Amino acid sequence: MKLSIVIPVYNERDTFMTLLERVLATPFEREVLIVDDCSTDGTRELLQAYSNPDVRIFYHEVNRGKGAALRTAFGHATGDVVLIQDADLEYDPEEYPRLIEPIAKDLADVVYGSRFLGGQHRVLFFWHSVGNQVLTTFSNMMTNLNLTDMETCYKVFRREVIQSIPLKSDRFGFEPEVTAKIARRGYRVYETPISYHGRTYEEGKKIGWRDGVQAIWTILRYHFAD
Repeated sequence: MKLSIVIPVYNERDTFMTLLERVLATPFEREVLIVDDCSTDGTRELLQAYSNPDVRIFYHEVNRGKGAALRTAFGHATGDVVLIQDADLEYDPEEYPRLIEPIAKDLADVVYGSRFLGGQHRVLFFWHSVGNQVLTTFSNMMTNLNLTDMETCYKVFRREVIQSIPLKSDRFGFEPEVTAKIARRGYRVYETPISYHGRTYEEGKKIGWRDGVQAIWTILRYHFAD
């Protein structure tokens, strides 16, 4: 089973090369697809100087957002399974085996790694956890799924599944949009516990309350239209 690991990158100079080393240390047949979303902090220059036959790098000439970067990567994926990896160090690539297992056993078409099913996690923002629960609950009400972590980075798909879904959201609206469209199409969805090493805004966290508001709109939009 070949794994396509897709990594959207924006201004992650301090963490990205460490993350990439951890990804490449995983024991899988794989390709790594990196999309630099017009970084301005030196990340792009690091990538331009990097060479590895297992890694393909794509560049956006303007900042378009995580969803747009993922669409670019999905279009180039050739593996049997596509896994989304953030470019920071909040999610641990050593957990790929448990994320892939339900698909390898032909139990699932899609797997979400949940930060709320008992894995280790750094204790940080109370209101972020409340916001996540609100968005996940609202999404579940619209999709009739019973997810615990709709906003998780770790989402894994059979390649033919993710490449067949028309996606439109450019920013963090990708998460509720893809969830709604997976549910609408009746794919088999599993969750598995993962650890989470969150960071503060001073350490580079980017998502904010405006993205939460946009997520609510996205949930409503894709409940009524595909």
